[in-house]
Amino acid sequence: MLVFAGLDPSGGAGIAADILAIAAQGAHALPVITALTVQDNNRVHSVHPVEPELVRRQAQALIDTVAIAAVKIGIPGSAANAVAIAQLIVQLRAGQPALPVVLDPVLASGHGDLLCRDDAVLALAPLLAVATVIVPNGPEAASLAGTLEAAAQAAYLQAQGCRDVLITGGHGEGETVLNRWFEQDGCQQDWRWPRLPGQFHGSGCTLAASIAARLAQGDAMSEALDAAQRHCYAALSSAYAIAPGQLIPQRLAILL
Repeated sequence: MLVFAGLDPSGGAGIAADILAIAAQGAHALPVITALTVQDNNRVHSVHPVEPELVRRQAQALIDTVAIAAVKIGIPGSAANAVAIAQLIVQLRAGQPALPVVLDPVLASGHGDLLCRDDAVLALAPLLAVATVIVPNGPEAASLAGTLEAAAQAAYLQAQGCRDVLITGGHGEGETVLNRWFEQDGCQQDWRWPRLPGQFHGSGCTLAASIAARLAQGDAMSEALDAAQRHCYAALSSAYAIAPGQLIPQRLAILL
C-alpha cells in the first residue's frame, strides 16, 4: 500500500510509525516522503517539504510497477504537494474506482507546532475530495469544519468528498476516550476506550495507517476501524520512553 508522510527523526510519528503499524497488520508499506522534519519526541522545530515533482516521481515509480491496494496520507508538507497527491489518486482510481484512501489530517503536533509550510487547513482541501475515510482528532475536526458539534463536523467533511469520518477523542478529557464513526448514509457507531495515562507521539499515524492496512487486505470499513482501534490501543498500552515527554507507541505489540 502507498503511504505519503513526513520523516520524523525520532521514529515516533510520520513514515516510521506508518511502516511499523502497517507491518503489524500483515501488509507492506510503500513509503513516499513528503517532507523532512527537525523534531524529537516532543516538539517539531521545522518542516521542509519535498518538491512536488519529487513526491510525484517517488509515487509514480511505485505505481508503474507495484499493485496498490490502498493509500494512506499523512502530512503533505505543502499545498503543492497535496495537489500532486490528489492528482496521483485520481490517476490510480481511473483503473481502481474503489481504491481506499485514508487521510490523517495532521494540522499540528501535540504541542501545537505546525506541520505544513502553508495554511494547513487550506492545503488539505484537495485531499478531502479523494478521501474514503478521514480520521481527525477532536481539535482537527473543529479546525477543518469550523464547528464544535461532531455530527456537524462529519457532515461538513462528507460534503467536501470524504465518504466516512472517524472523529477520535484522545485529546478530550475524562476517563473514557470516545471515537465516533459517521457513515455516508448517516449512521453512526461509537467505540469507547479507557483513557491511558501519559501523552503519546504518533498515535494518529498508528490508527490511520492500521485502518489503511486493514482496508488494503479487504476488510469492510467497520471491520477495519474496529481492528485498527484495537491495535492502536494495544500499541499505546505498551508505549515506551526514549526521552522525557511523549511516549512512543509499541506498534508491534500485537505482532506474534
